[in-house]
Amino acid sequence: MKILLKLAWRNVLRNKRRTLLSGLAVGIGLASMIFVNAVFSGMLQSMIRTATDTFIGQGQIHAKGFRDTLEVEKTIENPGSVIKQLGRENMLACFTPRTVSFSMLSSAGGVKSVMLYGIKPGSEMKISILDESITNGRYLDNDNRGMILIGSKTAETLNVEVGDRLVVTVAQAYSGELSQEMFRVGGIFRMGIREADSGLAFINIKKAQELLGIGNNIHEIALRFKDIEMAGDPALPFWRKYSRNGNEAISWKTMVPQLDSVIEMSHISTGITLLLVFGIIGLTIMNSLFMSLYERMFEFGVLRAIGTRPVSMAIIILLEASILAVISILAGSLLGYAVTKYFSVNGINYKGIEFAGLTITKFIYPVFSPEQFTLYPLLIIIFSLTAAIYPAVFAARLTPARAMRRSI
Repeated sequence: MKILLKLAWRNVLRNKRRTLLSGLAVGIGLASMIFVNAVFSGMLQSMIRTATDTFIGQGQIHAKGFRDTLEVEKTIENPGSVIKQLGRENMLACFTPRTVSFSMLSSAGGVKSVMLYGIKPGSEMKISILDESITNGRYLDNDNRGMILIGSKTAETLNVEVGDRLVVTVAQAYSGELSQEMFRVGGIFRMGIREADSGLAFINIKKAQELLGIGNNIHEIALRFKDIEMAGDPALPFWRKYSRNGNEAISWKTMVPQLDSVIEMSHISTGITLLLVFGIIGLTIMNSLFMSLYERMFEFGVLRAIGTRPVSMAIIILLEASILAVISILAGSLLGYAVTKYFSVNGINYKGIEFAGLTITKFIYPVFSPEQFTLYPLLIIIFSLTAAIYPAVFAARLTPARAMRRSI
């Protein structure tokens, strides 16, 4: 085997130009897969962060059926007890209570229906980017209950600015009677998501509870976990624990099902891309081996003439493929790491692009993963050896007379 390995190594280095070009072609293929996988991972993380950090949170708790009907009467059962339990959960980073209701905003310039949220300003800042999205005016505070925050698109529709007055109309719980209140626009936000900028408004939670006539009850508790991977785990006992006594706890995968579908689709598309790229890599190596084999046909004939067994001939070809694969892996891994590292620091600007109903609001930073430098190189070796089977069988079947005749 040592002699066969030495022969294979010399054969690979005999035509340095072909070896270099083949190695670069395969290495670039590996580097591209490392980079593409890293970008996909970074994009998915960015989309998850966009979906969860913008407003909805990484998980939510509601009364059962509330998400389907948004009936004001369906408030969380025993909210005080639930909040106390959440405060003792080590896996949670923070949470915030909310009220949710349909409402009508009226101004001298027009009328607009929005989803009105009553929020607790201090804890809301830890869940959403609402406070960071204020472009005009200021964020809510606990003292001023007559202030409302509206989206930039809503402000355009109503033709209002900071300081102007709006009339908010909601239907009270249980009675269904209309309740109206005058608010002053304290701030205008732009989250970069069309639905939010045109369909959401925010007031102080105490004022919202008063308008809706629900006392100290709430409709929603938005959650943020210390580890976002936990939030995406449907088997986490947390969800069952808080889905009792008339309440339900759900993760972002349930709240944004299209995002989960995008993740599954990305895995499928990555798999298809892998097959195509590694198929091309296999053909490249097969072509290189056959070119090398035909150039050395006379030598193969001599080897067979002096008694080299067919299996040894095949092993030489397989060893050449393995050596070429290792050279390619080293080159591809270094190139893939360098390119991915650069963009993982500087990011890729996809801000403003909408995909699967979500608008990317931050730079995408490619993410390294172990499979990029373990699974992909292993696949390179597997595909290389698979591609080398045909040339190896061809070499093993050569007879001395046939090989020498073809070399003339």
